[in-house]
Amino acid sequence: MAFNYQTLKRIRNDAIQVGQIQTANFEDNAIHTEQIAGGAVTSAKLASNAVSLPANTVTGTLPTSKGGTGRTSTGGNNQILAVNSANNGLEFKQHGLQGMSVYTSSTTWTKPAGVRFVKVLVTASGGGGSGHGESGGAGGHAQEIINVTNVSSVSVTVGGEGGGTYYSGAGGNANSASFGNYCSASGGRGANRNNQHSGGVGGNGSGGNINVYGGGGRPHHTYSSCGGDSFWGGPVPAGHPQGGQFSWNHRSHAAYGAGGSGGYFHGNRGANGRRGCVVIYNYY
Repeated sequence: MAFNYQTLKRIRNDAIQVGQIQTANFEDNAIHTEQIAGGAVTSAKLASNAVSLPANTVTGTLPTSKGGTGRTSTGGNNQILAVNSANNGLEFKQHGLQGMSVYTSSTTWTKPAGVRFVKVLVTASGGGGSGHGESGGAGGHAQEIINVTNVSSVSVTVGGEGGGTYYSGAGGNANSASFGNYCSASGGRGANRNNQHSGGVGGNGSGGNINVYGGGGRPHHTYSSCGGDSFWGGPVPAGHPQGGQFSWNHRSHAAYGAGGSGGYFHGNRGANGRRGCVVIYNYY
């Protein structure tokens, strides 16, 4: 019987024996996309393992409109897939904590590349102690989360601590600390500054999402009197005459922003307050 191409075109699925037409029967490029009707090839017509993903290569990029990512590569370490700045596609972006900086003196913070937010902790310095147990107040504290997408640098200020002195003298007031105009904290006051024989009043934070007072100093006749606690911890240990100028000699052994501890007797000098700090956590 003569071969009739038109008859072949009319062969239906039910006329084909299972396994009769195999891959080897087809010439390369013999069947084109436009020759396959929409929905003609379904999962039910494909045998298990008929398409092997590891052995077959799929070309092209699936767009986001079809449920894909629109990307041809994977991201790197510490990257996530996120919407781009034009809000019309996806891209890989750095994500999470980039690093942190700690400043104990005035300087300028320069934004690291890619950083979008910072968490800033500002603690002012502590006030100085006096003799006979009168101690200084701690510096105030403020915390704030700031969007720095459009910011390149910010001035950082960390003022000095209050100096310690002997009995009946007033301990030095500490200076403030700040992160630009975003948030700041006032320094702790020295012993005897508000009135004679009283401990120093703690400073306070301002402008932050959280603003905290520093701890206040102790009054006259409070032997072994420690200075006010700061956000970061406690002051230098209080002394005793057997240790000589104990608090003064160990004045740096205290948490950032703590108030200066008082001397035990008239002849024992109160400790300096501890210098404050500005801590910045950088986030992508």
